[in-house]
Amino acid sequence: MSRIGRKPVPIASGVEVKTDGHQISVKGPLGTLTREFPPTITVSVANSQVDVTRQSDEREQRALHGLVRNEIQNMIDGVTKGFERILEINGVGYKATLAGRALSFNLGRTNPVVYPLPEGIDAKVDKQTIVTIKGVNKGLVGQTAADLRALKPPDVYKAKGIKYAGEVLIRKEGKTGK
Repeated sequence: MSRIGRKPVPIASGVEVKTDGHQISVKGPLGTLTREFPPTITVSVANSQVDVTRQSDEREQRALHGLVRNEIQNMIDGVTKGFERILEINGVGYKATLAGRALSFNLGRTNPVVYPLPEGIDAKVDKQTIVTIKGVNKGLVGQTAADLRALKPPDVYKAKGIKYAGEVLIRKEGKTGK
């Protein structure tokens, strides 16, 4: 059996987990998440924990076993604590502003780039160069942060652009010119 899939998922206090066929919904203080799982994976809730089992030892089911367990863990963590990604903007004149449900970026182009935030995602801008993305769905938070980083990835010579906080960039040495 999968070592990760075998572990039961503890349910935190204040969180309600319901299963309906191949669908699971998790309700907590920060919101509600619903997800559908493959029919070969069985999810059961008992004794304030969630157990995930599979029907056979086929390769695909073994792969899904641990994945489903971790997705349920992320759902419970999301509705209790939430997830966040922090982006840093580097470069002269590069900045971000928040206007309603849209982020506007000045990234050295003639017009600002406007990015509308998806439902379930909140953003905060500090000092016009630090953008914090928050939400309860881990996948959506990560995808939104990746989409924003893709607007202007950091270049290899001056590291100008949008990068994740804590990301280590390997810079190239410029021409030496003799």
